[in-house]
Amino acid sequence: MSAQPSPGRPALSRSFWRDERFLKVATQVLVMVIIAGFAFLLARNMVASLRKQGIALGFNFLSDSAGFDIGEMLITYTNTDTFGRALQVGLLNTLVICAVGVLLATVLGILVGLARLSENFLVNRMARLFVEAMRNVPLLVLLIFIYSAFFLKLPRVRQAIELPGPIFLSNRGVSMPWGIPTASARLYLLMLMLAVVGAIVTALMVRQRSRRLDRPQPVFSLSLLAFVVIAVLGWFVMPQSPLRLDLPAVQGLNFSGGRVFTPEFLALLLGLVIYTAAFIGEIVRAGIQAVSKGQREAASALGLTGNQILRLIIFPQALRVIIPPLTSQYLNLIKNSTLGVAIGYPDLFAISGTVINQTGRAVEMIAIIMGLYLAASLLTAAAMNWYNQRVRLVER
Repeated sequence: MSAQPSPGRPALSRSFWRDERFLKVATQVLVMVIIAGFAFLLARNMVASLRKQGIALGFNFLSDSAGFDIGEMLITYTNTDTFGRALQVGLLNTLVICAVGVLLATVLGILVGLARLSENFLVNRMARLFVEAMRNVPLLVLLIFIYSAFFLKLPRVRQAIELPGPIFLSNRGVSMPWGIPTASARLYLLMLMLAVVGAIVTALMVRQRSRRLDRPQPVFSLSLLAFVVIAVLGWFVMPQSPLRLDLPAVQGLNFSGGRVFTPEFLALLLGLVIYTAAFIGEIVRAGIQAVSKGQREAASALGLTGNQILRLIIFPQALRVIIPPLTSQYLNLIKNSTLGVAIGYPDLFAISGTVINQTGRAVEMIAIIMGLYLAASLLTAAAMNWYNQRVRLVER
């Protein structure tokens, strides 16, 4: 028992500057004041330098006419549109390349990771060679090689390679059939929104039933089935098809109809996918190997097949190890998309460079770029962290 102070003697009080809690808080406040002061000095020096050059900070220039063309865009744009509209085009191009790249890199990375664990000697060695090659080649070199040594070496339009579909391969890109929206497209979008609501309601009902019966239910499979059923039924109940198939054809020195994917887009997408897939493959391999062998032996003793063991036992447990480093690879892919400027892909970074050259507003444009990439990275990390919380192992 600790000694109590006698009634005649007051307890000794420690000075607040000797209190450990006060010292911790004071140290943090001091560090924050120093950082804020340093940032203030940098900002004041920057503003003073811009004023000497007759430049005032502001974003009013975004409403001025851009005056330059963009070779690839998903929304309508002309050189008479504003700089803000040009940045929208670049942002959409970046989002498309990142979204498709993440999806394809994930699929290819899982296949590479499984191939690294294959007992087949040839498959295992080829996967290992792929991983070692991609991890030890700079991404910029890989992009330039794919662009200049493959896509630019394809034949011209008149001598384009024709594949079934029809699909044409030429030095102007890949032309393939594409769907053209009809008058029923907007109505079908509403039907797709209804399908999403139906899938969410189905998932909630199945999850509630699973809790009531204390037995796991295929929540994802049933919700996906509900979405597909509503989407397919909505397609056939439309007064006309929401999309009209447009086939490409060679016309003169160019293609007519269909959709042409430029060499810049394909080279950047292919480079990002195969480069990131090599790292994802190693993450998947490590995650699967982190699951104890006793799990596989127990599942085999129950009579499960190899595919069932991997799909139902091994991979769900490996996800708890895979998701955190996988998030980092997704963020790397988003940031590495800026290397598309080296091969002429008009993404957000490339278009912002053109805007800086024409307006001289480097500070404002860099701030916009940093903010947009920061927002994309934070949203991706938040989604992956949410999913990680869903699959993490909860101890009882």
